[in-house]
Amino acid sequence: MAVSAGREFLAIPGPTNMPDEVLQAMHRPALDIYSKAMVDLSESLLHDLSRLFATRGKSYIYIANGHGAWEAVISNVLSRGDKVLVLESGRFARGWGNAAQAMGCEVEVLPGDWRRAVKPAEVEERLRRDRNHDIKAILVVQVDTASSAYNDIEAIGRAIKAANHPALFMVDAVASLGCMPFEMDEWGIDVAMSGSQKGLMSPPGLGFVAVGDRAREAHQTAGLRTPYWDWTNRDGPEHYQKYAGTAPVHLLFALRKALDMLFEESLENTFIRHRLLAEAVRRAVGVWSEGQVFSFNIEDATERADTVTTVRAAEGHDLFALHRYCKEKCGLVLGVGIGELQDRAFRIAHMGHINAPMILGTLGVIEMALTALSIPHGKGGVTAAVGYLAESVPA
Repeated sequence: MAVSAGREFLAIPGPTNMPDEVLQAMHRPALDIYSKAMVDLSESLLHDLSRLFATRGKSYIYIANGHGAWEAVISNVLSRGDKVLVLESGRFARGWGNAAQAMGCEVEVLPGDWRRAVKPAEVEERLRRDRNHDIKAILVVQVDTASSAYNDIEAIGRAIKAANHPALFMVDAVASLGCMPFEMDEWGIDVAMSGSQKGLMSPPGLGFVAVGDRAREAHQTAGLRTPYWDWTNRDGPEHYQKYAGTAPVHLLFALRKALDMLFEESLENTFIRHRLLAEAVRRAVGVWSEGQVFSFNIEDATERADTVTTVRAAEGHDLFALHRYCKEKCGLVLGVGIGELQDRAFRIAHMGHINAPMILGTLGVIEMALTALSIPHGKGGVTAAVGYLAESVPA
């Protein structure tokens, strides 16, 4: 017996569910890549990406996922042997650091914890000890999709400034851009990067980088520059240089429609929507945790992301059975635990193209699965989520 007919629903933190309008935007012939229409499309996207990052600086589009955008940032501002400080709060800042190390940089990790966000005071203390300014760049994610930690990028930027340290401040906004406030210039960020497949509701395959003045200056002497990633090459006079070759036309159509939808809703309303739906998820998880099997991975409520929630399970409980039941019986795909949390957690994404029915349906299926599998949990998680939303979205 199953109730999974119909469209499978992704509750994973990327790729996320794409709106029908975005899918339809790709269902058209390709453009002449040398036409004015192609140039206009690119210019509109680059302008609006800078608007999303909240920067006066230029943005770049790469035919790549987030890992490619990591390399784009590193190669454009650093040289072999440069020291990089990675701020740990889960898996993904360390992954960015691993890429830098493989490219020839010296990497130091400021130890963190998979159960908490980066502490700005620890960043400031480490930078004050770097009296010779050996550290050339600082890498951090705004949201770590493995741990679901939310890092206060504004506060970290203040800590760097308080230490009077010249290192470039480089931020991964893959799991936050278009979902949560991000103020590149105001927060003192020198380079930011993101991708298309999460909050921007588009297919995987596009990476984005936004560049501030200090990063542009560092670019002039960067020794890791290579032709594909190079900003200078992409600033060349021919339009095709913006993509280092043929433009990913249909992915650009999708992105254009997704950005139009975001701006039509307004970023302010988008951020509120994500905050409300995230809290509804947290209310349900809080109730389920009363069964003493589940708990929030991130212990401090103020450090939990508005785009994904990682739920830990006590030892001895078969999370594979939970995933299988949700997918095979109900058509819901949950995120698995990764890294240190493999087989010890599941993840609920609440980012991008989501609304109350999607979130309440997701929570309802999870609660159904917990009941069907006889996994101990506090009763009434969905009711708590509904109650919160009813209070927060008044008639």
